[in-house]
Amino acid sequence: FQVFNAKTAELLSHHQVEIQQKFPKEGWVEQDPKEILKSVHECVERTCEKLQQLNIDITNIKAIGVSNQRETTVVWDKTTGEPLYNAIVWLDLRTQSTVERLLKRIPGKNKAFFKFRTGLPLSTYFSAVKLRWLLDNVEEIRQAVDDERAMFGTIDSWLIWSLTGGKNGGVHCTDVTNASRTMLFNIHSLEWDPELCQFFDIPMEILPKVRSSSEIYGLMVCFLMCKSGALTGVPISGCLGDQSAALVGQMCFQDGQAKNTYGTGCFLLCNTGQKSVFSEHGLLTTIAYKLGRDKPVCYALEGSVAIAGAVVRWLRDNLGIVKTSQEVEKLAAEAGTSYGCYFVPAFSGLYAPYWEPSARGIICGLTQFTNKNHIAFAALEAVCFQTREILDAINKDCGIPLSQLQVDGGMTNNKVLMQLQSDILCIPVVKPSMPETTALGAAMAAGAAEGVGIWSLNPGDLTAVTCERFEPQINPEESEFRYARWKKAVMKSMGWETSEAPSNGKSE
Repeated sequence: FQVFNAKTAELLSHHQVEIQQKFPKEGWVEQDPKEILKSVHECVERTCEKLQQLNIDITNIKAIGVSNQRETTVVWDKTTGEPLYNAIVWLDLRTQSTVERLLKRIPGKNKAFFKFRTGLPLSTYFSAVKLRWLLDNVEEIRQAVDDERAMFGTIDSWLIWSLTGGKNGGVHCTDVTNASRTMLFNIHSLEWDPELCQFFDIPMEILPKVRSSSEIYGLMVCFLMCKSGALTGVPISGCLGDQSAALVGQMCFQDGQAKNTYGTGCFLLCNTGQKSVFSEHGLLTTIAYKLGRDKPVCYALEGSVAIAGAVVRWLRDNLGIVKTSQEVEKLAAEAGTSYGCYFVPAFSGLYAPYWEPSARGIICGLTQFTNKNHIAFAALEAVCFQTREILDAINKDCGIPLSQLQVDGGMTNNKVLMQLQSDILCIPVVKPSMPETTALGAAMAAGAAEGVGIWSLNPGDLTAVTCERFEPQINPEESEFRYARWKKAVMKSMGWETSEAPSNGKSE
């Protein structure tokens, strides 16, 4: 939870809590929706205490914005307010067989069949297939749908419903950016698509109402545990999927401006303005934002990489070669090179530009000389190469090469990574001094909403952001050579997993 000054965009105070990821089976990734809600309560509470210590009156909080990891899918019971299953997280792979079954129903098994309506390929990534899996496999959810008690939403919907009253009149809504990631939404008409709902066999009555990214959805209802109680009645008036929020927070309001967010995954979005551009090179067409009920919708081309920061977590938690994420930077700096070692972290298959669910992670080019420093370096380099593949695709689709890349997200604190990124892209990488642009974007949308009106989005009024720049330092030939080797490694990671063979030696 972060609190910003609406005049200067300065971060006044914040509090964060790490949410536990559960991995009940190989390829499955879940979170507890109640834990997510509890963490929001805790963050609000702690931040309000910190503001009071700074002598800032919390009645000055005029609006609240929500930003969330997109695609993560929750179904809950509107009569009890309880989730009916854990949230299935965006990079979960359990829906692979669901996708294959659905593909058989499409002429020529064409993954891109719905591309012009949704902007998306048929993939395990998007909410519709996760929801289909829940309806097929969880008896409680089927029952709740039959009894008309079920509500579906991405995390933004679950939070807004819960915070505006839950079972006592909570508002069931989402915004256009989150809706555009479900595969059930027509990105031109901006409505749920009856034919898509029919294809996935999803009852439309469980879907939230779709609103713009910046309008008053409802008022915050006091939490039972909120000692400060002062946020009661504050409008929730901004809602953006995390990647769209970062695009807004980076002030990428012009056509052709792009940002890359380095979180668990990596997401490069390029604003294409009021026209939806369809990619010939494996990118998604998605809704960038719609900043007001009567404002135009803007689109973006997006490249999604499933594993970025998660590779660092994997080196820490699974291999134990570092105790903290910060150490990876130190090891990589000591190595200074991967010494011919390449790491393709296709833990959840490959997303853009390949959309290859059968790929799996590999580390190749190992020799007796290779040590953990080289592997750490190769892991960081993997994040940069994956970004380069997406940037190449965006340049081909847009026709105008990017002259610099704006970056944000937790991993941008890693200076070795940022310098590597600039070297591999051969263009400058520009990082704002305040890397929390996702929260800032949600705050801007909330503050600019009609009826709140405390944040101006006019370019002239936006505070200029101080930035750190990383310029390319190696010669382009070396960069090209390493990139070509990386692509060779990617080819070796593909076609690894087949759905026929039992993955754990037991039949399912």
